[in-house]
Amino acid sequence: MAGDKKYFVLQENGEDSATVFASKQARGAALKAASRGHTSIRLRERGTSRVHVFDGWREQKPAPKNGPSWLGDTVWRANVKKQGIDKS
Repeated sequence: MAGDKKYFVLQENGEDSATVFASKQARGAALKAASRGHTSIRLRERGTSRVHVFDGWREQKPAPKNGPSWLGDTVWRANVKKQGIDKS
């Protein structure tokens, strides 16, 4: 359902930034942030004071064999590890 989507605001230097990621879960939003190169990820869930804290990284991997021709030989693969939730 479309109503299941939540919005997560990326925090930079302890302040909300203009970057917002939409996902059903915080991990999905964190993966989007990691794919854009963020490593220390703090996402505030809109409408709450909860801040989800993740470590993120991305690695270059070989492209899938059945990928489109425009994709190239390597792709970036994002990963995240949840560190916890700040409820301050």
